Amino acid sequence: MMLVSLAGYGWDFSRIIARAEQRYSLDMQARWRLQEWQALLENPGNGDTQSLLNTVNRFFNQRLRFADDIDIWGEIDYWATPVESLVKGAGDCEDYAIAKYFSLRRLGIPNDHLRLTYVKAVELNQAHMVLTYYRTPDSEPLVLDNLIDEIRPASQRPDLIPVYSFNAEGLWLASAGGSTQTGSAKQLSRWQDLLRKMRDEGFTEFTAP
Repeated sequence: MMLVSLAGYGWDFSRIIARAEQRYSLDMQARWRLQEWQALLENPGNGDTQSLLNTVNRFFNQRLRFADDIDIWGEIDYWATPVESLVKGAGDCEDYAIAKYFSLRRLGIPNDHLRLTYVKAVELNQAHMVLTYYRTPDSEPLVLDNLIDEIRPASQRPDLIPVYSFNAEGLWLASAGGSTQTGSAKQLSRWQDLLRKMRDEGFTEFTAP
């Protein structure tokens, strides 16, 4: 099954943190990062969309240090849940984007306004993931990136070449005229594995396919 809307749902953070204690033996800093995330989601401040985007983008860019999956998890490619990333205090580009996506969904940003977007980072000459926000389906997206803190329109990020994007409801391939929906996120096994892990962590809005 797919991710349902998070708006209006409460996450039981006492349960989530208790499960994290059991699974990861939290140290003081990890517990502090999880509690700060809880505080952000429960009291985000000014509720306009741009403020939420800025707050969430800045939160994860400041709380997580960049590291490769092989150094964090001993695997070449591992998609971490927001809890896993905050426990470690580290993540790669996918982990930043994933944590921002679920946080903004919890704060009420509609799913069809957000996409996890794979790009080619030209200067790094490698694949990279960012979170993109669309005010309308046809509008130019804003880019939330761990490489820079400023949220810019895609046209102001010539260093990023889009390849494909997805969210809980769809999968899009980049094209010269924008993007074309080509399928469902169910096609992405790592995405489905991520939802299973979040369910196991106590996020009851998530179910395995």
